Amino acid sequence: MSTTHKQTTLTIGIFFIALTVAILLYAVALINWTLITPVVFVLCGLWLLILGVIRTSQPTRYERSGFSTITLGLIAIAAGSAWFVATINWIYSIAIILIVIAAIAIAAALQHK
Repeated sequence: MSTTHKQTTLTIGIFFIALTVAILLYAVALINWTLITPVVFVLCGLWLLILGVIRTSQPTRYERSGFSTITLGLIAIAAGSAWFVATINWIYSIAIILIVIAAIAIAAALQHK
């Protein structure tokens, strides 16, 4: 079994764990049912950050780079966080998204330096 296949299977397992955690948070009344999806986004984004670090340490030819995977993780975390915070005030959601976009732009500029 190749490394890519193992990571794909592991990612599917992590997604189901994130979904289970979100449903359990709803079951114990810590979140509303409308916040299940943002919690899944944040948890899967955290996994993408971890997976990006793994890919950075072991790059594979013709595959997505670690930096790209980390960026995708940050976008997933920002989307989930913005959705979660939108229930409080929508201006905070815009601030979260702009901060993440700025951080990704700065990281991309420093990577190509």
